[in-house]
Amino acid sequence: MKPVRVVVAGIHGHGRNHVENVRRLAAADRAELAGVCDTRPATGLDVPWSADLPSLIAETGAEVAVIATPIHTHAPLTVAALRAGAHVLLEKPPAPSVEEFERISAAVAETGLACQVGFQSLGSAAVPAAAGLLGEPIRAIGVAGAWTRPFTYYTRAPWAGHRRLDGVDVMDGALTNPFAHAVATALAVAGADAVSSVEGIELELYRANAISSDDTSSARLRLADGTVIAVTVSLCGDRRTEPYLHLHGETRSALLFYTLDEIEVDGVRTGFDRVDLLDNLLAHIGEGEELLVPLERTGGFTRLLDEIRRAPDPLPVDGSRAEPSRLVLPGIDGLAVRAAAELKTLSEVGFPGSLASRPSTWPESSLRVGSREVATYTRRGDLKPTDAPRPHLHPVRTLGGTLVTETQPADHVHHFGASVAISDVNGVNFWGGSTYVPGTGPRILPNHGRQRRRSLRPVDGGFAEHLDWVGPDGAVLATEERTLTARALPGAWALDVAFTLHNRTGEPLSIQSSACKGRTGAGYGGFFWRAPKDSPGLDVFAADASGERAVHGGLSPWLALVSDDWSLLFVQTLGLDPWFVRVAEYPGVGPALAWDAPLTVPDRLERAITVVVADGRFTTERAAALAAELVVP
Repeated sequence: MKPVRVVVAGIHGHGRNHVENVRRLAAADRAELAGVCDTRPATGLDVPWSADLPSLIAETGAEVAVIATPIHTHAPLTVAALRAGAHVLLEKPPAPSVEEFERISAAVAETGLACQVGFQSLGSAAVPAAAGLLGEPIRAIGVAGAWTRPFTYYTRAPWAGHRRLDGVDVMDGALTNPFAHAVATALAVAGADAVSSVEGIELELYRANAISSDDTSSARLRLADGTVIAVTVSLCGDRRTEPYLHLHGETRSALLFYTLDEIEVDGVRTGFDRVDLLDNLLAHIGEGEELLVPLERTGGFTRLLDEIRRAPDPLPVDGSRAEPSRLVLPGIDGLAVRAAAELKTLSEVGFPGSLASRPSTWPESSLRVGSREVATYTRRGDLKPTDAPRPHLHPVRTLGGTLVTETQPADHVHHFGASVAISDVNGVNFWGGSTYVPGTGPRILPNHGRQRRRSLRPVDGGFAEHLDWVGPDGAVLATEERTLTARALPGAWALDVAFTLHNRTGEPLSIQSSACKGRTGAGYGGFFWRAPKDSPGLDVFAADASGERAVHGGLSPWLALVSDDWSLLFVQTLGLDPWFVRVAEYPGVGPALAWDAPLTVPDRLERAITVVVADGRFTTERAAALAAELVVP
């Protein structure tokens, strides 16, 4: 097939990605970048430029126009491009109103040309596979999404964060732009393509930022066939989490992570391929291939957008936490998860009064000392396979309320508060991140496992849990019995953690660290605690040594990680392993199961540790006295 001549309209924002995509297809002789259209001249591109799209199409003989301009320009530019004789790839959302959508639809019918809408997630094979993988009809869909956006996000363009600009509908809100893919994917899974597919809409629009549009919102849609879609999203999370669809069947449920093209059922994730929408449009033009996202398939989404357009202005929300570069609604990610699971709106889960400083959970349980909540035991449903998903403790706090754990920090996004994590169990990575390959170095491999909860029950002071350690192929390598309890100490509290791994492979289980493979000092693996990096005055000491270099690899029965604000005293109460310690790069501590040689587990492995959590800075004398007195009940 002769390369298709393509022009790109709007090249100074997201349109740059489209230019690169055309170049990628050009390298495969599928396309040719024939020109670019923008109100500002193009630089660094050796192709014709024009501010007039129809003239550019005529001048270059372009067969396809990619339109990546502001939302309110979509309809006039798409109609002009179609009438100039070019097929169109139109960025989402297709139009800011049903009226503008119908204007584009009329031009498609009039010209007989194609208009593909850039809901890239609808190019994923996960969408048509969802119901089949669940194994029963989908009766409802919940959508949860929480991202973080800096103040500069709302100044990136004159129309950013606006519902209207100079009297023209812009509709740049959380539901209609950044999370438009979430809504469109849910409608596609439900088969709600047409405008008429959506019979009723409940909306709750909020804003924490000083904008006119929504940054935190809920929408509950009732479809013509009775399906309910409940969407809760926010741009005020404390970090980015992967948004997902919670698919509710009659007896089962599944999670569809539309940004990752993955579906999780019963703790097992299946990945799917994704087709590039421009490539699909080119195949449609040259080979008659069916369009994946023709304009008519986005009618249901446009019906919701139109309802948002006609809705009252978003309500301002109190309770946000101001940071130097952004606003955060503490706990909004957890509320989104709950709303998706229960098919509720934000107000129905208590928003905004239910805002709290806790992360998203799936589900969550609290550890308490007296009436005080000191830790949350979390199982999240939004993690990537490369995170080696596992239950973990976060946030953990002193009795005075100081935070002593950190989760998914920028330096190691696979660190999760306090957890049990092992870098290599029979070749499966249950730590997260890269795998050390001898002679090559760290590499991201498709070898990540996950800890799948079988049961969690309350016991005196905390919880008892049964877990499966599952490999990427779904095989169970080990089962685990774990207990976590909290108890009061004078001026502090103690966390008691015990775990027993049972080998389920039928042959000896091999546990390794990166140090076993040649990476000196990287003996991590076992119980591991990640502390906040920005804590002042960080230091570490043990019974017989002080400082990171001296303590790292030592066999002291106890170790203290301290700062000016808090102290953590780690005491190994069952087993004695070398300490893995980091302070200068990041604060992290854990006994290392396989320090520099593989550990073979024929049948079972048992370990226990107690962590004293206290306000203020421990002296060596106080730490030693506490360690000597500490007895696990």
